[in-house]
Amino acid sequence: MRSAKPADAAAIARLVNDAFRSERFFATADRTDPERISALFQKGRFLMMFEDGELVGCVYTELRGERGYFGLLAIDPQRQRSGIGGRLIVAAEEHCRSAGCQFMDLTFVNVRQELPGYYQRFGYVENGKLPFPADQVTKIPVHLVRMSKPL
Repeated sequence: MRSAKPADAAAIARLVNDAFRSERFFATADRTDPERISALFQKGRFLMMFEDGELVGCVYTELRGERGYFGLLAIDPQRQRSGIGGRLIVAAEEHCRSAGCQFMDLTFVNVRQELPGYYQRFGYVENGKLPFPADQVTKIPVHLVRMSKPL
């Protein structure tokens, strides 16, 4: 595992779009692109996981005062359900904890029914709703669900 560099933006965008392909039933476009990933480097950092030299997972982290945030948790579709996501969540939490964060937040799209139970296994509880980003067009109405936990 290592921290990403701006030069990794294209590889991260490709992995995120592959991993989030299951969202195409409500989304009209790819989840992200290299330019959006590059912009995120201004606010936070990506952790990247490799197996045999191949990028298999990544997660975005951001420090927000006493709160940490993680998002864009993306695992190579052929390696999902292998524990990589859990290892990346733990690494994101540790990064934020070591920077002084006392809580960790995440968001996901409400129509991803499998995600609440997944994140609950890591100690997260639902605590709010947020509007879906206005710059992303959807085929159906959606919103973001926020979950948090103390670190």
